[in-house]
Amino acid sequence: MTNIASYIDHTLLKPESTKEQVIQLCKEAAEYEFASVCVNPSYVETAAAELKNSKVKVCTVIGFPLGASTSETKAFETKDAIEKGAEEIDMVVNIGAIKSGDSELVKNDIQAVVDAAKGKAIVKVIIEASLLTDEEKVLASRLSKEAGADFVKTSTGFSTGGATVADVKLMRETVGSELGVKASGGVRSLEDVQGMIDAGASRIGASSGVQIMQGLKSDSDY
Repeated sequence: MTNIASYIDHTLLKPESTKEQVIQLCKEAAEYEFASVCVNPSYVETAAAELKNSKVKVCTVIGFPLGASTSETKAFETKDAIEKGAEEIDMVVNIGAIKSGDSELVKNDIQAVVDAAKGKAIVKVIIEASLLTDEEKVLASRLSKEAGADFVKTSTGFSTGGATVADVKLMRETVGSELGVKASGGVRSLEDVQGMIDAGASRIGASSGVQIMQGLKSDSDY
């Protein structure tokens, strides 16, 4: 049976999130043995302290949620987050540059974060698929691979839509088996998770990790 918990990045990125909520998130992640917690950069130190005796990684977001900050800013954010304890970096791609067809800017932007994280953290590139055409999704995924990223990710969860099975399939087809694919945004049930895994996802971003696991437990009782 698939170990569902090992796929989940237990996520809390709402701007009004409190320190107490982040600590609770970490306790839940340690209990269920999720892959990581994903928190805003200002909470990386808190999460790292809470999870220092567990196997759960600390993930944070860079250039979030618009992706429109400069490459230099994203690189600085990445280095700062890693110094504070982040082991996984989810960066938002320059969406406007993709829409403009500026492949060089997009690739260099991703490369700046990859270089800043090299040897210290893995990099997931959020392409915000709901804002892109299929051709643009393929381009963003291909450029992520060329720039040395470790994952492509569907969504921030803060735009016009979240993960879809079709997008996960397309991204997996584009990057092949060398990169991970993270489905994020609107994944709220065990059925949703399984659908994304079947489509090719190797990681799931979800704020409903506990409910998903409780659903798994109740399903296994019968």
